[in-house]
Amino acid sequence: MDTTPGRIWGMKSKHPGRWPGDGDKMFEAKPPPTMSPPAGRPDSPTNHSDMHRSSGRRLAWKTWEVWMTWQAAARAGLAIGVLTVWLGLAACSEPPVPALTVGMNTWVGYDPLVLARDRQLIDTQQVKVVDLSSSSETLRHFRNGLLDAAALTLDEALRLTDEGFDLRVVAVLDTSTGADVVLANPAVQSLAQLHGAGIAVEGTTVGALMLERLLQAAGLERTDVNVVNMEATLHLSALRSGHVSAAVSYEPVAGLLRAAGYKDIFDSRLTPGDIVDVLVVRASTLQERPAQVDALLAGWQRGLQALQERPEAAARLLAPGVELSPEDYLATLQKLTFYSTEQSLELLSGAPPALGQDASRLVTTLQTMGLIKAAPDWRRLLAPEPARRLKETSE
Repeated sequence: MDTTPGRIWGMKSKHPGRWPGDGDKMFEAKPPPTMSPPAGRPDSPTNHSDMHRSSGRRLAWKTWEVWMTWQAAARAGLAIGVLTVWLGLAACSEPPVPALTVGMNTWVGYDPLVLARDRQLIDTQQVKVVDLSSSSETLRHFRNGLLDAAALTLDEALRLTDEGFDLRVVAVLDTSTGADVVLANPAVQSLAQLHGAGIAVEGTTVGALMLERLLQAAGLERTDVNVVNMEATLHLSALRSGHVSAAVSYEPVAGLLRAAGYKDIFDSRLTPGDIVDVLVVRASTLQERPAQVDALLAGWQRGLQALQERPEAAARLLAPGVELSPEDYLATLQKLTFYSTEQSLELLSGAPPALGQDASRLVTTLQTMGLIKAAPDWRRLLAPEPARRLKETSE
């Protein structure tokens, strides 16, 4: 064993004469009492005095060896004790809980979460807000287990449930009253002129739903048009190339199409109650990490409050992120109706729940379109508890 001051088992200490990492004086490595090893034993003692001195030296040497052995054992025992305690604490300590990851696409209706994140109105230790390019990407991430929660339209949530995903709707965020829109080439003057035309639509349930309502309003069948499935970010290039004549879109992408000269021909004001935004979490996340779900709802509410109290300031901050001018951003907000915590709780509650009753037409349409097989179990799907806790803490 290396007995150099400040070194224990080859580890160097910043404080010579102490155990590594220990500042407590009780662990100082004190040298043995002044006792130099005796000189070598004489070969041939000449008298009894020499013999007594030689015996004394042998005794001194033996005593010194015993002292050093005791010191080594004491040090080794202390080190083993410290190591044992450290290993015990390491085994008992719980691994850190990861933040809840919530995903959303670039939709103005989800911007209270962006505002909460950017203005530090949400607990970032508990919740991580992730921006995604489209609702299709959000659904992919959720299906692949990369998200614990997501901001979705209600029809998308119903489709995930029908696919077998065990999720819970914990908040009703807003409803679209004109923010979802179909734009077309200026040459299209009436809905009937879409007969035989190409229509771009994102491969999501809300895209399919808007297309269905458009065709119903135009008196057309799906076979009367050429449906081209593509993500919303590709709609502008498809319109410019003439590959399609119209596109099912939403803000802020719709704003880019308008700026390029394409005109609104149909919007969600004509389909009240069809397009509702909700916040969903995995059932396992709600059960295992309810505090994080509560932090998510509290962050949303603070972001919404900041947006509604100072909309112009929020528009200046958020509009560049969705490629809109502050004026166009404020105009888009007018096409959305946001729900308070109390209103959301009311929609999630009841027997049967109010949201389930309001969405009965939507469910029937999705079943007719073959997008879901059966109506959902609303009492299982809706989870009002987090909203109820948020309401109680804010009173």
